[in-house]
Amino acid sequence: MTMMTPPPLDQEDEEIVVPHQEFTAGPQPMEVISSEPAPENHQLEDPPTFKYRWSIENFSRSNTKKLYSDIFFVGGYKWRVLIFPKGNNVDHLSIYLDVADSATLPYGWNRYAQFALAVVNQIHGKYTIRKDTQHQFNGRESDWGFTSFMSLSELYDPSRGYLVNDSCVIEAEVTVRKVVDYWSYDSKKETGYVGLKNQGATCYMNSLLQTLYHIPYFRKAVYHMPTTENDMPSGSIPLALQSLFYKLQYSDNSVATKELTKSFGWDTYDSFMQHDVQELNRVLCEKLEDKMKGTVVEGTIQHLFEGHHMNYIECINVDYKSTRKESFYDLQLDVKGCRDVYASFDKYVEVERLDGDNKYQAENHGLQDAKKGVLFIDFPPVLQLQLKRFEYDFMRDTMVKINDRYEFPLQLDLDRDNGRYLSPDADRRVCNLYTLHSILVHSGGVHGGHYYAFIRPTLSDQWYKFDDERVTKEDAKRALEEQYGGEEELPQTNPGFNNTPFKFTKYSNAYMLVYIRESDKEKIMCNADEKDIAEHLRVRLKKEQEEKEHKKKEKAEAHLYTIIKVARNEDLTEQIGREIFFDLVDHDKVRSFRIQKQLPFNHFKEEVAIEFGIPVQFQRFWLWAKRQNHTYRPNRPLLPQEEAQSVGELREVSNKAHNAELKLFLEVELGPDLHPLPPPLKTKEDILLFFKLYDPEKKDLRFVGRLFVKALGKPIDILSKLIEMAEFSANEEIELYEEIKFESNVMCERIDKKISFKSSQLEDGDIICYQRALTSANRDEFQYPDVPSFLEYVRNRQVVHFRSLEKPKEEDFSLELSKLFAYDDVVERVARHLGLDDPTKIRLTSHNCYSQQPKPQPIKYRGVDHLSDMLVHYNQTSDILYYEILDIPLPELQGLKTLKVAFHHATKEEVAIHSIRLPKNSTVADVINDLKTKVELSRPDTELRLLEVFYHKIYKIFPPGEKIENINDQYWTLCAEEIPEEEKNLGPHDRLIHVYHFNRDPNQNQMQVQNFGEPFFLVIKEGETLANVKIRIQKKLQVPDDEFSKWKFAFISLGRPEYLQDSDVVSNRFQRRDIYGAWEQFLGLEHSDTAPKRAYTTNQNRHTFEKPVKIYN
Repeated sequence: MTMMTPPPLDQEDEEIVVPHQEFTAGPQPMEVISSEPAPENHQLEDPPTFKYRWSIENFSRSNTKKLYSDIFFVGGYKWRVLIFPKGNNVDHLSIYLDVADSATLPYGWNRYAQFALAVVNQIHGKYTIRKDTQHQFNGRESDWGFTSFMSLSELYDPSRGYLVNDSCVIEAEVTVRKVVDYWSYDSKKETGYVGLKNQGATCYMNSLLQTLYHIPYFRKAVYHMPTTENDMPSGSIPLALQSLFYKLQYSDNSVATKELTKSFGWDTYDSFMQHDVQELNRVLCEKLEDKMKGTVVEGTIQHLFEGHHMNYIECINVDYKSTRKESFYDLQLDVKGCRDVYASFDKYVEVERLDGDNKYQAENHGLQDAKKGVLFIDFPPVLQLQLKRFEYDFMRDTMVKINDRYEFPLQLDLDRDNGRYLSPDADRRVCNLYTLHSILVHSGGVHGGHYYAFIRPTLSDQWYKFDDERVTKEDAKRALEEQYGGEEELPQTNPGFNNTPFKFTKYSNAYMLVYIRESDKEKIMCNADEKDIAEHLRVRLKKEQEEKEHKKKEKAEAHLYTIIKVARNEDLTEQIGREIFFDLVDHDKVRSFRIQKQLPFNHFKEEVAIEFGIPVQFQRFWLWAKRQNHTYRPNRPLLPQEEAQSVGELREVSNKAHNAELKLFLEVELGPDLHPLPPPLKTKEDILLFFKLYDPEKKDLRFVGRLFVKALGKPIDILSKLIEMAEFSANEEIELYEEIKFESNVMCERIDKKISFKSSQLEDGDIICYQRALTSANRDEFQYPDVPSFLEYVRNRQVVHFRSLEKPKEEDFSLELSKLFAYDDVVERVARHLGLDDPTKIRLTSHNCYSQQPKPQPIKYRGVDHLSDMLVHYNQTSDILYYEILDIPLPELQGLKTLKVAFHHATKEEVAIHSIRLPKNSTVADVINDLKTKVELSRPDTELRLLEVFYHKIYKIFPPGEKIENINDQYWTLCAEEIPEEEKNLGPHDRLIHVYHFNRDPNQNQMQVQNFGEPFFLVIKEGETLANVKIRIQKKLQVPDDEFSKWKFAFISLGRPEYLQDSDVVSNRFQRRDIYGAWEQFLGLEHSDTAPKRAYTTNQNRHTFEKPVKIYN
C-alpha cells in the first residue's frame, strides 16, 4: 500500500508511505553487500533483486538533518537510501528509497520497484523492524518510503538492540521489475477481474473483500439481503456491500470502498489505521449475520463458515468424561514449531495429560488423572484457517511476527489417518476433502506492512493476485510456494569463489487460507448474476454507470466544446445576500451551455432565446474580467464583429487562462410592462454600475438593480432613482459606498455624492452599496451600522465546532465567531456559553486535519494572535477546536511544571503515581517536600530522593538543587523512594551499587539480558560475600524461600553476565571506576518475570496500542 500525504504529520501512522518532499545532496559512507549492477532487460518472471547493508557509525552524534547512503545498482539503475536520523518533522526515524540520479534523468523517466527497508536489531535478529512497499518512481516522486518508520525513543534506547556501540545498521532489499505503465494497465482486460481502491491503509480490508466476493454463494446471499430504493449506501451495510459486489462484477475499472467504510461508521482516520484481517473478518461476519436475521438469507453465515468441535476431559482411572460442544467460524492454527497445516492440526488435537499437581477435579470422584483435548464434530463447507503469524513475546513484552516456513497443500484431507481429527459423534459419511480457494498474504513486519490475496475464482489451475487496484495472473508456484515464508538464498555474485550463500528472511507469507469442501464445491461456486440483484439496485447502479460513462464521454470530447456560463439579473437577485456577499455572482450556479466550438455565436444566441424567452434582438452580452485586486466584474459588451465569430474563437479572445469556459453577463432592458426592450446605445461616456442595498436593522444585503450613468454625472443625479429602487420615502437620506475588494482584506469606501463618477474612478462593472443615512445618535443601535462594518463581519465570520477534549469524537456546541477574534475574545465566548465565570480557566487545543484528532499540545495562553491562527494546521484549515476546563487559570498553570512521580513505599509493594505541580523555577528539593505531604512515610524524619528510570534501569539521582523546568517525564519515568538508613552511614570502603532484575530470551543464543521490574540501590560492604548479600536482598524484597532458591546472581557489565557463587566477594567486582555510565555495571538478579505487565501513565506515550476494529452501524 502506498499513498502520498504532505509531511510533517502529528499522528503516528505505521502504514503511510510517502515521498519525503525535500532535496539535498551529499552522500554518506555505506557498507554494501554487493554492488554488482543487475543485468538489464530481466524478464518479469525473474526480476533482479539485491540486498544492501548500510552501517552508520557515531549515529547518535550525527548533527545533520538527513543522511544519504552510497549509490548502489539494482536492475541497471542507481539507488540510494535516505534517512532522517532525528525524524522528518516527526518523533520517528524517517527512511526512504531514493533514485540517486533523478536530477539528471531525461524528462518522462520512470521505474518500478518493490522494496523493503529495515533497521537491524543487532542483538535479537528476529526483532529487526522491516517494512515493505512498492512504487513507480518518476520525476515528481523520485523517493518513496516511511515517514514514521520507528519511534526515536525505541531506536535510541541502547538496551533495545538497534544501536550497538553507537552504530546503526540499515538494510534495503530492492527488486526492480519491468516497468509496466500503471495507468495504462487494464486489469479487466488482462484478467477479467477488477481491483479495489486503497483509501490509505485499507489493503487489509480489500484482500478480505475480494476473498468473500469470490465465494459466489456468499455474494448471492448478499445480493438477496432486502434493501429499498430509499436506502443510501453510506448508511446501509447491506446496500453498500451489494453495490460494491455489483461493481466488482460488472465494472471495467477498480472500485472505491468509501461508501462501504462510511456504512461501517468509519471516518477518514479509521481508513488510515491498519487493522487485522482476522479481526475485521469476524466483526464483518457478525454484523452481516445480525443484518440477515428475519430475511430470506438468514443463517447464510453459519451455513458457510460455522463448524463445531468438542472439548473433552476424560478421566483415566474412573469412568467419567466431561464434554462441551463449541462452534467456530475460523480456526487459529499455530505456525511456530509446525512445518505445515497437518502439523498444526496434529497440535490442535494433541492430548494433554492432567496429573501430578495438575489433576482434574472430577464431579463425585475428587482429583483424578485425566486426558484433555479437542476433536472436531463437523467442518464447514468454507473452511477459514487463520495462521498465527503474530504472537506475543512475553520475554520482550511485545508482539513479534513469525516468518518461519509453513507449507499448505492445494488439497487438504481432514479425514486422514482414519479420521484422527474427528470426534466419535462426527458424521463419517461426510468427506472432509478440501481444495484451496484463496491465500491472504501479509508482507512486512509487526509494525506495519501490506496485504494482498491470491485467489482461484473458479477453482481452476489459474491463480490471480488481487493487490488493491491491480489484478494480475500468477502461476501456482508464486501463489503457493513463495508464500510459505522461511528463508531464501540469494544467487551468488561470484560463484567461483566458494562464497557462503547469503540467506535472508522472507517477510511476505500466508496469513489466512480459505478452503472449500469438494463435496460442496458445486453449491458454493454457484452462479451469481444480474437476476440475483434487486431491480432497484440494478436501476440505481446502471444509472450511476451511465452518468459515469456520460462524464467520461464529455471529458473525451471536451476539446470540441466550450462551456458558456450566462449570468443574469435574476441570478444576482437570487444569490447576493444568501449565498454570496462579495462581487456579483457564483458562476458555478448559473445556467451553463455546452456548445460546439465551431458554432457561430449568433446561433448560440438563438439557443439563449429559447432557454430564457428573450428574443435575440433584445440580448446584449458582456464579457467578465478578473481585476488585479482579485474581483470579477462585467468588463465590456461584445462587439457586433465578435458576435459573428465562432464560440471557440470568442473564448480565446476573452480568456487568457485558456480554460474551456466562457463567462458572460446577459443584459436585458425591461420596459414598464416588464417586456424586453432593445439594449440602449452605449458610448464611452456611459458606465454600467451594479447596486446593492444594506439594511443594518436586519443585517441584510441584497441586489436591487443596475443603472447606466454618465461618467461626468454625479451620484446626486441618481439619488431619486436609488431611493425608488430601495422603496424608501422620497426625502430619505442615503449613504453610498464603493465595494472595492475583499481579498485579502475588505476595502469598502464612502462615495462623495457631489463629485463625478469619473472623479471617483468608477467604471463599468463597479458595485455601489447604499443604505439609509444614520445619525450619530442611532448608529449605536446596530451591531454593524454601515456597509463596511457588515462586509468586514461577513468576510471574517467563522462557525467553530467545539468539542470537549475528553470526548474528542463528539461535537458539543457551535459558536459563530470572527476570524479576527483575539485569544481572549474566543475563550470569553466559550466561557459565556458554558456558564463559566473565569474565561482563563478555559484551555483550547487545535485540530489535526490529517488524523482527525486533537493536536498533542494545547494552545498556549495568548499564544496566537487570532482565531484564524488557531484553526490552521499546516496548509489545511479546520473549523474544530477542543476545550477543557482547568482547576486553575491557564496563565497560572503555564507558569507551573507538572511532573508525574511514582512513589515506591519502603515496606509495602504498592507503587502510587502522584502529580506534582510547582512553579517552573522550583527545584527537585521542592518536589520532594511537596511529595512528603502526599505520601505515607515509614518514619516522619525519613529522607526521599528522586530517580530517573528508563527501561528498568536507574540512570540518575537528581541533585536537590536541580531546576525542574528541564526535567522530561514524557520518556523517562520519575521515581521517588525513601533513602535507607544504611546508605546514610557509608564507610570509606563501602560501595553503593545498582541492582536490577533480568532474564534472557531462551530462543536466542546471545548472552544479552532483558531487564524488568523495579531497580534499586544496595550498599556492599568490603569483603562481603554473595551469600550475605543474598540474605539482605531476600529480606528487602520479601521473596519466599522456595522461589528465591531458583534465583541466579550475576555481575553484569555492558550487557554481559558473569555468574557468581555464594563464596564470591561481591565488592571485588565493583572496583572499576572508568566504566561509562554506572547503570551499565550492576548486580543482576536472574529469575522469571511473574509480575503483571503494566506501563506507568508517566511514560505511556512510548507504548503504542492498535485500535480494535469497530463497525459502528
